[in-house]
Amino acid sequence: MIKIGSHVGLSGSQMYEGSVLEAVSYGANAFMVYTGAPQNTIRKAIKDLNIEGAEKQMQVHGLSFDNVVVHAPYIINLANPDPEKRAFAVEFLSKEVERTHAMHVKQIVLHPGSAVGKDRQEALEWIAEGVNKVIENTKNLPVKIALETMAGKGNEMGKTFEEIRDIIARIDDKSRVSVCFDTCHTSDAGYDIQNDFEGVIKHFDEIVGKSYISVFHVNDSKNPRGAAKDRHANLGFGEIGFDALLKVIYHSDFKDIPKILETPYIDDKAPYKFEIEMVKNQAFNPNLESDVKKS
Repeated sequence: MIKIGSHVGLSGSQMYEGSVLEAVSYGANAFMVYTGAPQNTIRKAIKDLNIEGAEKQMQVHGLSFDNVVVHAPYIINLANPDPEKRAFAVEFLSKEVERTHAMHVKQIVLHPGSAVGKDRQEALEWIAEGVNKVIENTKNLPVKIALETMAGKGNEMGKTFEEIRDIIARIDDKSRVSVCFDTCHTSDAGYDIQNDFEGVIKHFDEIVGKSYISVFHVNDSKNPRGAAKDRHANLGFGEIGFDALLKVIYHSDFKDIPKILETPYIDDKAPYKFEIEMVKNQAFNPNLESDVKKS
């Protein structure tokens, strides 16, 4: 059985329990959460996350925490030229890893960082240094830091497989690092997900090693290959296309890896129930937009 789900919320009185119930309502058996707003570092105490409620709902619905993913906030930049800001990023990410472990989750997705100082080699060294420090700070916690493949907008690091490889090469404990493969990002970075996913994965395997992939973000792209824009589209309504994304989701090499949708809301309504249904039926629904609007 494929492991398919989406980003879900973690807020209100139910907190983590509500995350599980939202995923269940979409027909998902996997999901991804942020431990708070991705744009800031305001976080509730672990005791207030309602982890016990989530445990009960996971058991009731036959779900596994192995298929749950945490995403670190966007504002963490281990490549910031300011040493104080890098130190803060390390401290905050270390706390996020602790929260991830407390939530029974085994991986946290991280945008590698942005070379705001323009020196990409220097940025790469700082990212690896920061990840090593976080791993040292959390050395007894079995949580992988999943470096996300990026679209290449601005000064983003991780836009090529070679950059991902070079960061991993500098990580001392490689059992604590993995890769989040984002279909929109890799397409926008210039890789041909639409026509040759097999070739892309073969290339990734030669450069990085496909065994490092621990989660997929499955998103269509509003922009053509190589645009370096990072604008997600709903499944089958972008430049990559439904059939190509279905090949990613059902690829035999990655059947045990969670596939997470981060596609756009339609009229402020989540499309995930309908998109997951499309995936399970392996049939494109051209009426997705109107179906979501009517729901």
